[in-house]
Amino acid sequence: MTKFPYLKQDFLASIVVFLVAVPLCVGVAVASGVPAELGLITGIVGGLVTGMMRGSSLQVSGPAAGLTVLVFEAVSRFGVATLGVIVLLAGLLQLAMGFLGIGRWFRAISVSVVEGMLCGIGLVIIAGQIYAAAGLKAPETGLGKIAGLPGMFADTLGSTEALTSLAIGAGTIAVIVFWTKTPKAVRTVPGALAAVLLATAATLAFGLPVATVQVEGLLGVVQPPGAEAFGELADPAIWGTIIAFALIASAESLFSAAAVDRLHNGPRTEYNKEMIAQGAGNTLCGLLGALPMTAVIVRSSANVNAGARTKASRVLHGVWLLLFAAAMPWALALIPVPALAGILVHAGWKLIPFRQIATLWRAHKGEALILIVTAVSIVAVNMFEGVLIGLALSIVKTAWEASHIKLDIIDKGAGPIQAYLSGNATFLRLPKILDSLESLPQDRPVELDLSGLHHLDHACRTALENWAARHSATGTEPVKVTEPEEAPEKVTVA
Repeated sequence: MTKFPYLKQDFLASIVVFLVAVPLCVGVAVASGVPAELGLITGIVGGLVTGMMRGSSLQVSGPAAGLTVLVFEAVSRFGVATLGVIVLLAGLLQLAMGFLGIGRWFRAISVSVVEGMLCGIGLVIIAGQIYAAAGLKAPETGLGKIAGLPGMFADTLGSTEALTSLAIGAGTIAVIVFWTKTPKAVRTVPGALAAVLLATAATLAFGLPVATVQVEGLLGVVQPPGAEAFGELADPAIWGTIIAFALIASAESLFSAAAVDRLHNGPRTEYNKEMIAQGAGNTLCGLLGALPMTAVIVRSSANVNAGARTKASRVLHGVWLLLFAAAMPWALALIPVPALAGILVHAGWKLIPFRQIATLWRAHKGEALILIVTAVSIVAVNMFEGVLIGLALSIVKTAWEASHIKLDIIDKGAGPIQAYLSGNATFLRLPKILDSLESLPQDRPVELDLSGLHHLDHACRTALENWAARHSATGTEPVKVTEPEEAPEKVTVA
C-alpha cells in the first residue's frame, strides 16, 4: 500500500470523473456528427494514454465541447473518414511544438482572445443544440443558426414530436441547473448523468417519440485513415483545419492546466510535457479515426474536487470508460438525443464568460472589445478565422499601447521653444508627434529634447530630421536636438 498511498482517494475520484465523462463523451460525439462510440474512444485514450504521461498530474483529457463546432465543420466538409487524418496530423504538430519547447508560449496568448473564443464557441453550441433538442436540422452557419431560431420555435409549436423532444431537452437543462440545490448525498451522482438517466427513464416509461443515440459497436466505429483519406491532404483547405485543431486544442488544454493548478497544491504543470502528452493522445486518436482531445476543465475540476491526489485517478477513469463501452454498448441506444443536446446547451452556457466581460468592461474596455469581436467573428465566420481576428486585434492593441508617447511644449514667450518627447516614439504615433511640432511658430528657434525616449524607431527619426530641416529652412536658428541616451549618434539638421 505504501507504493500507492492515495489509492483509495484516486479510486473514488476516478468513479466520479467516469460518471461525469460518459454523458459528455457521447454528447460531444453526437453534436460533432460522428458515432457516439468515437467520443468514448477519445475519452479512453485521454485516460489510458495521456493520463499516464507527465505534464499536469490532475488534469483529465477527452473530447471537449469547445471543439464541437470545429469538428462538425470538418466532418461536414471532408467527411468522417478524413477526420482521423486531421486529428493525426494535429497530434503530430502538437508533439513537435512540445519537443521544441513552444508549449509554455501559449501562456502568452491574450486572455481576452481565449475568453472570446470560448464565448463564440458557446453561442454557436447553444444555437445549434437547440435545433437538436427539437429534433430539427440546424443551419450550417453560426449566423444562420441564430437567425433561424424564431422560425425553428414556430415550426416546433406545430409539431407534437418536436415539442416533446424540446421538452426532454429543456427538462435535462432544468435537472442540471437545480441539481446543485439537492442534498449533498444526492449530489454524489453528477448532475449531467442524473439528467440523462431521468430523461432516459421518462422516454422509456411513457414511450415518447424522440430520437435516441445510434449505436454501431466499439470496434465497428474504429476506422484508421486509409489512402483515400490521406489523399485529401492535397486540398490546401484541410491544412488550415489541421492547424486550427492543433492550436485551439493546445490553447484550451494549457489554459485549462493553469486553471487546474489554482485548484490544488500538488505538483505544477510542466507545459511542454503536457503539450507532448496531448499530442501523443491526439496522434493515437487520429490513428483510430476518433475525435480530437483536449484537457477538459469540467472533468478536471470534478477530479480535484473528488479528492484525487495523483494521475492514477484519470487513468482509472479511462479503464471504467473502456469497460462501459465494451460491456454495455446497448445502454447508449437508450439515451434520448435531446437529453444530450440539453447537456451541451448547458455546457455552452458555461463557456460564456459573463463575469469576465463585465469586469473587463469596467476596467479595460479595450480588452472587453477584443473579447466581443473575437466571439462575434467566430459566430459570423468560423472558429479559426475568428481566433485569428482576435489575435490580430490583440497585437494591434498591444503595439498601440507600447507606442505611448508624451510631448511637452514649454514656451516662455522669449528665447527658444522647448519641446520634450518621452515614452516610445514609433510610426504608430508619428502623426500625433508631427501635428504638434508643425504647429509651432516658424519664426522661433526650437530645442527638441529626446532624452526621455525609451525607443526611437527609424521612421520617427527620419520624420524628425525632415521636420527639423523644414523648420530651419525659413532662416530660423537650426533646431537643437538632445539625443536619447541609448542613441549616441547625432541627428543631422539643416
